Amino acid sequence: MNQRQIEKEWIKIIKAEGKFIDHNLHKKESGWQQKLEKYIPEKLSYNLNVAFYKAFEMIFEKGTAIIEKTYNKEKREKEHQVNVYTAETIGSRKSMKVFGKQAKASQNVNTLFAAVEGIGMGVVGAGIPDIPVFLAVLLRSIYEIATVYGFSYDTELEQIFILKLIETALAHESELLESNAALNAWVKEPKAFEISKEEQIKRTSLALSNEMLYLKFVQGAPIIGVVGGVSDVIYQKKITDYAEMKYKRRFLAEKRN
Repeated sequence: MNQRQIEKEWIKIIKAEGKFIDHNLHKKESGWQQKLEKYIPEKLSYNLNVAFYKAFEMIFEKGTAIIEKTYNKEKREKEHQVNVYTAETIGSRKSMKVFGKQAKASQNVNTLFAAVEGIGMGVVGAGIPDIPVFLAVLLRSIYEIATVYGFSYDTELEQIFILKLIETALAHESELLESNAALNAWVKEPKAFEISKEEQIKRTSLALSNEMLYLKFVQGAPIIGVVGGVSDVIYQKKITDYAEMKYKRRFLAEKRN
């Protein structure tokens, strides 16, 4: 591949990550969330956390094959091979941008799914029951992004990576800075993670439940739950935007070596 173009894309991804961190460094809490705090049942946080944990376990154990039936994995893999060949042969800026365009296209489709699913569940007042579907749509989007950039997603190593990037995308303050730096260090020199998949599922589930607590509480109320259902779209985009940056970084890091 054209090393000059690779370096240009590398600079772009560093800038994009910097903007993401600047935007998400400080947690923003709305006034309505503070007003709702006294109405939230004590067990909701725990139940939400358990629901995310069980959903991750179920999807990683049995759901990935089902998710793969909802999109053409083989087509994505062939497209990746063609894109790599074109980039290596032509080496133009246009050929390098194809990867990002295809990843963005899959993100847009899955964001639409998240909108329909989240708002639909909000109308009928389904908060916690919505979680397995939300995660299935989220993971489908991440799986497609990984495939676009030529990475697998079904090994334990890759599943921990996915869990870590979801956790990091939801982090704030020093936790965001440290987790992002740790992921970048891993991208530079991939190796076995020190944490187990089970423990990482716990961490990621806790991050999701803490971040989405108020919105899932609202989503549990019929009709007005539409407001909470919109959160599925918001977090779907936030996490997949971050995932796209990390997979692109991995792809470019391999080409720079």
